[in-house]
Amino acid sequence: AIEAGADGVHVGIEDAPVDEIRAKADSGFIIGATAKTVAQAQNAQAAGADYLGVGALFPSPTKTNAIPVSKALFSEIAGAVSIPCVAIGGISLENIGTLAGMGAEGFAVVSAVFGADDIESRTAQLKEIISGIV
Repeated sequence: AIEAGADGVHVGIEDAPVDEIRAKADSGFIIGATAKTVAQAQNAQAAGADYLGVGALFPSPTKTNAIPVSKALFSEIAGAVSIPCVAIGGISLENIGTLAGMGAEGFAVVSAVFGADDIESRTAQLKEIISGIV
């Protein structure tokens, strides 16, 4: 991502360590990291992550083997770090409203958008709900 001139990268738990990427990147390069525990979240923040992707909050057709994260654990993770936590995993128009109040500063949505007949309309619907949550 750095060599390609991307603005940033998101790394999973088994990908390159955040601190190694941070050491190679310019100061404005955005690094996101996956966290499924408080310790992983705190370690990623200490290593220089700019945000965390936390989930899967629901079963996901995009990543069928994703390890689930409860809403309570999401809240615990969000409360343990000062960087933004982004909810991910099986988020849909039908369930996104149930995620209010757990500390999410963003939502990563894939299937609910790209699986819709009208992507533009679905995106607008999700955006309206999210604006009331974040």
